[in-house]
Amino acid sequence: MGSLSPVLPVKRDYLLKISPRNDRNNSYQRPRSRFGFKKIDSLQWVSALCVFVFFMFLVQMFLPLSMVDKADGDFLKRDDDSAGDFINLLKQIGGLDFGEDVKFVPTKLLMKFQREKTNNVSFGDSRTVARFANRKPQLALVFADLSVDPQQILMVTVAAALRSIGYEIEVYSLENGPVHSIWKTIGVPVNIIDANNKTDITIDWLNYDGVLVNSLAAKDVISCLLQEPFRSIPLIWSVHEKSLANRIAKYVSSGQIEVINDWKANFNRATVVVFPNYALPMFYAAFDNGNYFVIPGSPSKACKIENSTIIHQQNLGVNMNIRVDDFVVAIVGTEFLYKGIWLEHALVLQALFPLLEHFQIGDNLSPRLKILILSHDLTGNYSAAIEEIAVNLNYPRGIVSHVAIDEDRGVLGITDLVIYGSFLEEQSFPDILIRAMCLEKPIIAPDLPIIKKYVNHGVNGLLFPKENIKALTQITLQVVFERKLSTLATKIASTGKYTAKNMMVLESIEGYASLIENILNLPSEVASPRAITEIPPDFKTEWQWHRFEAIEDRKYVNRTLTIHHFLNKVEDRWNHTPRAISEFPSNDSFIYALWEEEKVNQIMKTKRAREDDEMRDRSEQPRGTWEEVYRNAKKADRNKNDLHERDDGELERTGQPLCIYEPYFGQGSWSFLHSNSLYRGIGLSTKSRRPRRDDIDAPSRLPLLNTPYYRDTLGDFGAFFAIANRIDRIHKNAWIGFSSWRSTARKESLSKNAEIALTEDIEAQKHGDAVYFWVRMDKDPRNPTQQDFWLFCDAINAGNCKFAYSEAFKKIYGIKGNLTILPPMPVDGDTWSVMNSWAMPTKSFLEFVMFSRMFVDAIDAQVYDEHHGGGLCYLSLNKDKHCYTRVLEVLVNIWAYHSARRMVYIDPNTGTMQEQHDFTKRAGKMWVKWFDFNTLKSMDEDLAEEADSDHPTRRWLWPSTGEVFWQGVYEKERIQWRKEKESKKQKTRAKIQRIKNRTHQKVIGKYVKPSPENSTVAARVFR
Repeated sequence: MGSLSPVLPVKRDYLLKISPRNDRNNSYQRPRSRFGFKKIDSLQWVSALCVFVFFMFLVQMFLPLSMVDKADGDFLKRDDDSAGDFINLLKQIGGLDFGEDVKFVPTKLLMKFQREKTNNVSFGDSRTVARFANRKPQLALVFADLSVDPQQILMVTVAAALRSIGYEIEVYSLENGPVHSIWKTIGVPVNIIDANNKTDITIDWLNYDGVLVNSLAAKDVISCLLQEPFRSIPLIWSVHEKSLANRIAKYVSSGQIEVINDWKANFNRATVVVFPNYALPMFYAAFDNGNYFVIPGSPSKACKIENSTIIHQQNLGVNMNIRVDDFVVAIVGTEFLYKGIWLEHALVLQALFPLLEHFQIGDNLSPRLKILILSHDLTGNYSAAIEEIAVNLNYPRGIVSHVAIDEDRGVLGITDLVIYGSFLEEQSFPDILIRAMCLEKPIIAPDLPIIKKYVNHGVNGLLFPKENIKALTQITLQVVFERKLSTLATKIASTGKYTAKNMMVLESIEGYASLIENILNLPSEVASPRAITEIPPDFKTEWQWHRFEAIEDRKYVNRTLTIHHFLNKVEDRWNHTPRAISEFPSNDSFIYALWEEEKVNQIMKTKRAREDDEMRDRSEQPRGTWEEVYRNAKKADRNKNDLHERDDGELERTGQPLCIYEPYFGQGSWSFLHSNSLYRGIGLSTKSRRPRRDDIDAPSRLPLLNTPYYRDTLGDFGAFFAIANRIDRIHKNAWIGFSSWRSTARKESLSKNAEIALTEDIEAQKHGDAVYFWVRMDKDPRNPTQQDFWLFCDAINAGNCKFAYSEAFKKIYGIKGNLTILPPMPVDGDTWSVMNSWAMPTKSFLEFVMFSRMFVDAIDAQVYDEHHGGGLCYLSLNKDKHCYTRVLEVLVNIWAYHSARRMVYIDPNTGTMQEQHDFTKRAGKMWVKWFDFNTLKSMDEDLAEEADSDHPTRRWLWPSTGEVFWQGVYEKERIQWRKEKESKKQKTRAKIQRIKNRTHQKVIGKYVKPSPENSTVAARVFR
């Protein structure tokens, strides 16, 4: 059976046990099918004891080959007439494993899909959600290159089918190739990514509802999707290569843990990892995170034979000592490994033994019989074991040989007959049989259910009962006539090629369509795709071979070699990073010597530091009062700030009238940010800030953004609140602007001409207190029908935008009842702003933030309980962490229009300006009183007084979104200042009093200075 962990030896006893982790993720269950021997005739009794000896030989096979050679071969000749010996044999081999106890079932994914289907979003009668079919679902297909290979044929077929039921698809590729023209022919845009690594990939993946990545070589794209803000995009990774699984053991043995962790992170990022067969999930079990899925079926490149392949097969036959006229039989089987595989090979060889009678043994001039067994090498000496089994079955040496399937370089191409010798109940049709059928080789296989589903006995293949090995002998003799294939076999092979050429198309298309439907969470403005049953029958019956026939250079690339080169590059990237202990010799004495040396160094460092401290204590140190120490520390801080070297951008912004801030979250958006002095980044997360940039750390200015829930729901408004919080400390310009990084990705950010035009218009004050914007609502991809304001807002908010605004306004202004309070937004042929890309005076910005804080608090009170608890929000059809972000996106339009401000659209390319919603025609349409500054200011002070004085214990968002300030704060600060001043005076008086009350020592003696007269007399006496 296939090993669940390719980094360990292939032994089923412990590898195929169902671990709790695998049972929880992708379980490997036990079906009840058994390997049976119900019909045993006398011909098989003849070799009963011989097969028993093979079993004993298998035990010896795990010993060194030299010990096997020493075994006595004469013991094979026993009494062949004993039926009881065969019964005893079956009893002994009952403990053998035939791979029947492992079955791949993606339990975790299936449970997730079922759970999402049963979770219906419901909010009661007043909060129903609706879908608006404004656009089709968008999918991105990513390839490593556009060369001709089976995976390109597969995805072209799947894409054509998906487009027929309503999907829009766009192709990205790291390299160009001949398939570029095919994608263009079917109407799919193709983009070539000019990037050497993941940092050069500048694509806004948020434009797509899902991403399908093909091949391991497209790993750099998945590394981009590992970064925010792209981590939540549904990702399907289709892996058809086995090369990486073969290297995992080498990575472990060589200590390349960084490489393993890197690949594991990429596998874990994928929403679903899709494999084309049930063997690959076993080989990649080391990276399994419960997201593995199998969609069987893929076009086989063997169905398109090239001249170079034929030449290669001829050379291969010469190297294997196989002549053109030799009759070659290939025994193939499952890709899984299990202990009983040797017995299956022995039984098939036994059934083929009568075929020797049709060939002349020892005659080098006549056609010879060659039997090749294609399988994995279980122990490294399985080839020797096969040869011994063949000899024990009386095959002449040289007829039977073993070929490791990992080393198969087209062996099937030189065969004449292919026999499937595995009795394992497969979950999908074996790939190796498809290759054989495509090569127009007749196949003989047991009548397993999955094989009977596609192979019709006597039409496109031959079947024999798995319980009756004698039938295999009879069928083999029918297909061989005069040491060549019979006419029947040739006809069956020809029909089989046509069958294999388009095998399992239906399963692949329906598998991908169903999987995509299950993982996509389409927004409310996106139309649902049509049912899978509506895919036209033409797409379900055959692969799109005909589209590739028009390509002149349709030679298949060596995908295995390409993947090996790519894996080498990945290893080289990590090998430049020094490893720790893995590079040291594994000698214990060497490690101990290193440890002793390090310990001595640490002791010497400690001793030297202690001596330095003692010398410092003995030396004379300058003393001073605590006041002097405090003044010196403050002076050092001031000098440090004065010597702060500001970058050129910061210095240039000082003299500019405008500064535009670009909010961003995550490394994935760095490549879309501007670097000139007009712009300044503001990171919504401290960890994701750009290095060596003068970006603002929003969470340090607004601690609310340290909470991931509000960082996601507020979106760009988190940056607005962070800038407005004590704005004079960070923003010194008269005008302020914001630009979404996504507008840059859509090529709708301000060009150089537009920046100059905007700056000149601001300095000239042509439009006064105006709001300039450069991303139009009527050009938004979410609004292809150019809906009006409220219809567009409803479309992107599940039909509940107007309801949300009405409830928020009633809460802000304290209006009771069931009235609908909705400011009118006229339909006058002009447009509105989207994507939070605008500029306005700094004073107006603070007024807008003052209103926005109240609005956000009101709408948060509506949705917090349901959204924070269960992820449900009546503004979205699915669980959405952004919830009311889309409602806030258009809020600036309502405030600007009803606060009597001019709204000016500036073309981001040319810089031309056009006023929207003529100010002179708004009379009687604006709710000026509702948005008057004095009204909003009084409401803001009332909220501040409540928060500052009452200290409410309920959950309340408003105090956390900015400054809490009202008129009483002045008085409180004045009182606090007086208290501090009085406290300082009291401390001074207390200090003076303590000095006066000190106990002074009494004077022991008193020196009396003699008078001048006495001094003169004394001097004369001494003379």
